[in-house]
Amino acid sequence: MKHILLFGAGKSATVLIAYLQEIAVQKQWQVTIVDQDLAALQAKLNRHPLILPVGISIHDAKTRYGLIQQADVVISLLPPSLHILVAVDCLEARKSLLTASYVDDQMRSMSGAIKEANILFLCEMGLDPGIDHMSAMQLIHRIRNRQGRILSFVSHCGGLIAPESDNNPWHYKFSWNPRNVVLAGKAGAEYLEDSIVRQVPYEKLFTDCPKVRIPGLGTLAYYSNRDSLSYLPTYGLSDAHRFQRTTLRYPEFCSGWEKVVAAGLTDETVLLDTDALSVADFFQQAFARKGLQLDTPLLREQFGFLGWENPAPLGLGKVSSATILQHILEEKWKLLSGDRDMVVMMHELAYETDMGSGLPPVTRNVKSYLVVKGENALHTAMAKTVGLPLGIAATLFLEGRITETGLQIPILPGIYEPVLTGLQQHGIVFEESEEG
Repeated sequence: MKHILLFGAGKSATVLIAYLQEIAVQKQWQVTIVDQDLAALQAKLNRHPLILPVGISIHDAKTRYGLIQQADVVISLLPPSLHILVAVDCLEARKSLLTASYVDDQMRSMSGAIKEANILFLCEMGLDPGIDHMSAMQLIHRIRNRQGRILSFVSHCGGLIAPESDNNPWHYKFSWNPRNVVLAGKAGAEYLEDSIVRQVPYEKLFTDCPKVRIPGLGTLAYYSNRDSLSYLPTYGLSDAHRFQRTTLRYPEFCSGWEKVVAAGLTDETVLLDTDALSVADFFQQAFARKGLQLDTPLLREQFGFLGWENPAPLGLGKVSSATILQHILEEKWKLLSGDRDMVVMMHELAYETDMGSGLPPVTRNVKSYLVVKGENALHTAMAKTVGLPLGIAATLFLEGRITETGLQIPILPGIYEPVLTGLQQHGIVFEESEEG
């Protein structure tokens, strides 16, 4: 009997858990799911003899290793900093591991040992990173097989609120880790444009964000991701004159967040005593220190919504501005039970083809785009697009249909082709248009 072990049962795991439960019943495989909050985990599960919930701390090394020894493949949806605990055990026990997180230096340092153990560590197997890699590489490889030369590549992705549930002036609600949203962009960004490396500091990242039109949805804004350039060699696009990876938001979000950054509301270094500080004090004092004003109707509406005039005390003790802001936003941007979130992804490529017979090359432009909406606040589009690639890949691996070993991300046809096919069966389908 095959055995899948999942560590982590938080927000992003809901759809993956549902998928694994179906797989357990259909294929008569054992599924063990581990989380420190056993009661919350059990509430997400159907009772079945093949589905085992385990409530332990991830730092319980003996129990953790014992569970890994019994598994055929391990999935980690833990916070990124905790993957290494599972990874070290998987290497020791010679068990393959799947995660949705970026390959970090710790994981990279294990690459040789992973290959020598003849196991698979498949990272960046969620939405972004994950589906973005797979869909982009499928498109890039297809163009190259037609003898096309890629001139420009821009990839956009964002977790947003669906229009039917969009009812606040920020046009945003949390479907992902709130802390990551509050601190997004702090390292600034680097990308390639006109064959020149462009650098954007954090303070300018949300200023006059460029716009992009998504077919059937309308206009969104975007800001550049920090890690664009590191993927140039990964995608084999070192000759391209433009290469950029971005995060999508509604335009109004960027306008407001520019002021959030300018006011220092995401600062993590200075601790504020909140026991005598109200919500109104927090915002108004920060703006006064920076000499800023709410100088447009939109900004007055946005910060009014967050509590610009709210006299309620914060009472959080001594914490940073970023922690205070997160506390406020988690209440104001909370997904209500019937809310639907939305994931949007689009790749924009320009490539040229040689027409032969002495004719000049022809440039063509391709757009490949994806829009996925969630069902409700529990079964979100974010959970679906993060969790399903992991579940499908684990299933394919146990069926012997993914045979790669070593430290990998999903840029190889042997990985991305069957996973993308599996995603299509769950309604995660890219549309495409081409001009030129």
